[in-house]
Order: sequence, then C-alpha cells, then structure tokens
Amino acid sequence: SPRVNSARLPTFVGRTVRLPCKVLRFHNSSAIVEACDGGEVEVRLSPNHELPGTFVEIIGQVTGESTIKFMQGLNLETNKELDMKLVNDVVELTFDPRFKKMF
Repeated sequence: SPRVNSARLPTFVGRTVRLPCKVLRFHNSSAIVEACDGGEVEVRLSPNHELPGTFVEIIGQVTGESTIKFMQGLNLETNKELDMKLVNDVVELTFDPRFKKMF
C-alpha cells in the first residue's frame, strides 16, 4: 500500500494506504493525528484497537478526504523525536515521476 500524507489522501478514497503521523488527541472512537505534511486527519478506531505510540504509521482504508478507517498501527517511536519533514520528503519522492520504476 502507498505511503501518503494528508494532501494526497483525497486521491486514495476507497484504497488502503499507510499514513505516517503523530497522535494529537482522541475524540470518542477516533484519533486526530497530524500527518507528516502537518495536515490533520481523523482515524476512526474500532473499540478493541489502540494506537501503539505517539509517532505511528497508520495502515487503513481512506473513507473521506481527511478520514481513514484504522486497520493496523505500527510504532515509529525512537529515542528522538521523529523528523516529520524528512518523512514527508520521502513520501513526496515516492510520487515523483523520476522514481516511478522504484515505487
């Protein structure tokens, strides 16, 4: 599944993606996260699912322009704060036509 940021979500509605992000807060059965490009995304959680850390990669189905239905979460925690600008640069490189054969 492709790795995306919040700006690219609308083009993936109905598809499964990976969203590297930082958990900001929880609201009812959703988490509000900050994607690597700084945009906010709502992640709809099932009652038995939890996010594994503050910096995570969400795997889920895009249900709206800024909404993902949670399937799985991977912990991206390190002993340092994750450089989200660098992560976003990598995400954008995967969509660069020069690297089409690699991704």
